Amino acid sequence: MARSGGRDRKTGHDWGRVRIAGVAAAFGLCWLALWGRAFQVQILKGDALARMAGPQHTAAEFVRGERGRILDRRGRVLAKSVEVKSLYANPGEIEDPLGTAHDLGKILQKPVKDVAEKLGSEEPFVWVERRIGDREAALIRDLARPGLHLVTEYRRLYPNGHLAGQLLGFVGLDGEGLEGLERSFEERLAGRSVRLAVSRDASGKRLYLDAKAREAALAGTDVTLTLDADIQCVAERALERAVTGYHGVSGMCLAVEVKTGEILAWALYPFFNPNIYEKYGPKTWRNRIALDALEPGSTLKPFLAAAALQQGVVKEDTEYFCENGKWHIKGASFSDSHPHGRLPVHKIIRYSSNIGAAKIGLDLGAEAYHAYLRKLGFGERPGLPLPGEAKGILRPARSWKQVDLAAASFGQGVSVTALQLAKAYLCLANNGNVRPLRLVRGDALNGAGEEKVFDSQVAARVLSMLRDAVEEDGTGTGARIQGLSVGGKTGTAQKATLSGGYGDKFLASFAGFIPALRPEYFILVMVDEPHPGHLGGVVAAPAVREVAVNSLAYLGKLPESAPQGEMNHEKNTQGFGPYAVAAVHAAGARQEASPTGAVPDVVGFSLRRAVEVFAGNGSVPVVKGNGPAVSGQSPEPGKPWPEKGDVCVLWLSGG
Repeated sequence: MARSGGRDRKTGHDWGRVRIAGVAAAFGLCWLALWGRAFQVQILKGDALARMAGPQHTAAEFVRGERGRILDRRGRVLAKSVEVKSLYANPGEIEDPLGTAHDLGKILQKPVKDVAEKLGSEEPFVWVERRIGDREAALIRDLARPGLHLVTEYRRLYPNGHLAGQLLGFVGLDGEGLEGLERSFEERLAGRSVRLAVSRDASGKRLYLDAKAREAALAGTDVTLTLDADIQCVAERALERAVTGYHGVSGMCLAVEVKTGEILAWALYPFFNPNIYEKYGPKTWRNRIALDALEPGSTLKPFLAAAALQQGVVKEDTEYFCENGKWHIKGASFSDSHPHGRLPVHKIIRYSSNIGAAKIGLDLGAEAYHAYLRKLGFGERPGLPLPGEAKGILRPARSWKQVDLAAASFGQGVSVTALQLAKAYLCLANNGNVRPLRLVRGDALNGAGEEKVFDSQVAARVLSMLRDAVEEDGTGTGARIQGLSVGGKTGTAQKATLSGGYGDKFLASFAGFIPALRPEYFILVMVDEPHPGHLGGVVAAPAVREVAVNSLAYLGKLPESAPQGEMNHEKNTQGFGPYAVAAVHAAGARQEASPTGAVPDVVGFSLRRAVEVFAGNGSVPVVKGNGPAVSGQSPEPGKPWPEKGDVCVLWLSGG
C-alpha cells in the first residue's frame, strides 16, 4: 500500500493526525484524572486525610526540664540532676498489646500481666517504667513498636552522700522536692514539665529546632547556700565522735560566721543519705536543728545575766548566796552540781550555778526576763527558708509562778531550737544586736533586719564571763585551744519525762565563741541522752574545740601555737573534696591509735604515708581511684595483718 507522509493514498485518510489526536486525548484524560484525584484528596477528603497524617508527621513528647543544682558557698555541688530514660505508652496507638507486653516484660524483667494491664489502659498516657537503664532503653528503642515512647527525665544525685543530708532533703520519683531545702525551694529548683509536638522526617526521626535553648528555658534555677562543704565535714565527723563516744541518741552542730550570720555547717547525727532516702524513716531524715524544741538548760543563763545587767538589777560583782548546793522554794527543790556559798554574778555564770541564776531571775522579774527572751527570738520562728520551723515553747509571763520563773532562769520550763539558741548567742557576739541567720546566699527569705537588745558594754561583759568559763576554772575548760582565747557556756539539761517531772536523761550542750571577746565564729554542739557521762563540758565542749581547730586550720587562721598533733593533719587540705578533708581531720584525731600488731587506720593519710605504713609491715597495697588522700582501706582498721599472698587495698578520693 502506497503512503505519502501520513496519508493513505488508496483511502486518502491522514493517519498521522489521528495518532496525534489520540495521544492528546490520552494526555487530556490523564490530566483530568489527576486533577480529579487532587480535588478529591485536597478538597473532598483533605481534612480527614490531614488528621490521619498528623501522627506520622509529628510526635508528642513529654519533656521535663533539668532541676537546678544546690551549691555550697564555694560553688561545689551538693545536689544535682543526671539524665535517665523513662518509658511511657499511648495505649491507643499500640497495635499488638499482648505481644508488646511480652517483649517489654522480658526487657524490664516485669510480669507480663502487669505490663499488659498498663498497655490495655483506657488512659491516653501511662507510665510503663520510670528511670530504666541504658541497656533496657536501647532494647526498647530497637523494638520500634508504635505507641511506646522513651523520654528523658532526671534523677537527683547527692555527690557527697550524707553530707548535710537532712538539710538538703530529697526529691521523689516525680522530681518533686519532698523534704528539706529541696521542698522549700521547689518553685525555684524545679524544671518545667511540658508536652511538646515535634516534627518527624520520613524515617520517623524527630527533628528539633534549637534544642539547647529549649532545655535552658525549661531548666530550674541553682540555689547557693552559705555552707562550706569542708567545714560541714569537720562538723559531722566531730559530732559523730561525740555522739557515738558517749552512746548518745542523736546530735546537732551549727557553725556560724558571726559578722554575716551565715551558717557554715549544719550537721546532724545519725547521718542521712538522700541518695537512698527510701531506706530511712522520718526519724532519721528529720531536720532536728530546725524542728526539735528542747529545754536548753544552762545555755540560757548568759541571756539572764545580760538582761539583769541591762535593767540595772545587778552588777558583775553583785553577790548571791547559793545555798551550798541545795535550795527549796514553794515546794520545789533546786540543786547545783557542786556546792557554793556566796558567788558574784560573773562566777554564777562561770560555775553555772542554778541556784544563783534562779535568784537573779527572781530579782529581775518575769515580765522583764520574758520580754528579753522574746526580743532574742525565743518563742518565734527564726525565719529561715525551711519547712516547718518550730517556734519552741515560751509561755506568757503572766502564767509564770515564782517557781516557773526560777526554773526558766536556768533553762527549765522553756524549750528552744538550736537555731533560736544560735541566733540569740549571735546577739551577744554582735554588740547586743539581733541579726538574722543566713542559710542561702542572695536570698531575701532570711528573716527581718537588725534590732538592738543589749548595750555594747553589757554584751562585752557577758562575753568576758563566757571567756572565764573556758579560760579560768569554769565548766567549759574542755573547749580550750592553745594560742586562742575561747569563750562559751555549757549546758546539761535534765530531760522531762512523759509522765511529768524530770528523769535521768540529759541534753549535753556547749555554745562557743572564737575568739572569746571579739568573736568571728560561733559553734554550737548538742548531744541528746549521752551516757554514762552527760555533762556539757565533758561531752560537747571537746567537740566544739575539735570543730574550731580543724575549721580554723582549713581557713588558715589557726595560730602557730596550736597543738601540733592536730596541725600536722590540717596542712594542704584546701582544694580537697569534702570527704577527703574529713578523713584527714579524722586521721589527725586518731593519732594512729591501733592495737599493736593490727592493721592501723590510714583513712585520711596521704597515699605516700599510707603505702609506707603498709609496706613497713610487709604488705604493698593495691591502689584504686584517684586523689591525694585515702578514703577507704581493706583490711579494716584493727584487723590482723593478712597472710602472705593476700591483697591489701587502698581507695583514694578527694582529687
